Amino acid sequence: MIIPWQDIAPETLTNLIEQFVLREGTDYGETEMSLESKVNVVLNQLKSGEAVIVFSELHESVDIKLRNQLQ
Repeated sequence: MIIPWQDIAPETLTNLIEQFVLREGTDYGETEMSLESKVNVVLNQLKSGEAVIVFSELHESVDIKLRNQLQ
């Protein structure tokens, strides 16, 4: 189930994004980005609709996915 990012309290949304960028291990290129920069990149992807927040009832978990990764 997709959860609209606008429905999540700002502090909770920031914490969710921080946990995502800390675990996802994406390489941001030759120069390392700060946590704040990574959070802003993901937040902008959520705002643009490129990324979505997904809740799995089966696994009782929340994740952030690129929209094109969804089936």
